[in-house]
Amino acid sequence: MKSMILAGALLLPSSALAVEAVEVNARAYSCNQLAQIIRQQKAVFVRVGFGGRSFRYPPARCSLGDKWDTTSLRDADGRLCVLDYACVYDPDSFYNKIPK
Repeated sequence: MKSMILAGALLLPSSALAVEAVEVNARAYSCNQLAQIIRQQKAVFVRVGFGGRSFRYPPARCSLGDKWDTTSLRDADGRLCVLDYACVYDPDSFYNKIPK
């Protein structure tokens, strides 16, 4: 029983910090709406054609091996959006280095 309580106590903080990303289609919203969704939802995967971009707000919450940057994409009206808080692949990250 004691180990069950300890395991629960250890898992609680990590599950509280984990935020599941909401998937959004970039072609369904304007640039302003996309920015608002990212701020409100805290973790958003914006679908752009076949691929997409991950956004975390605030930017300090990117996954290991990612870095915070700005990115551009087209919105519902075809306008180019430049959005902050993008979590992009970081080739300089220790987590992305292949050991030799």
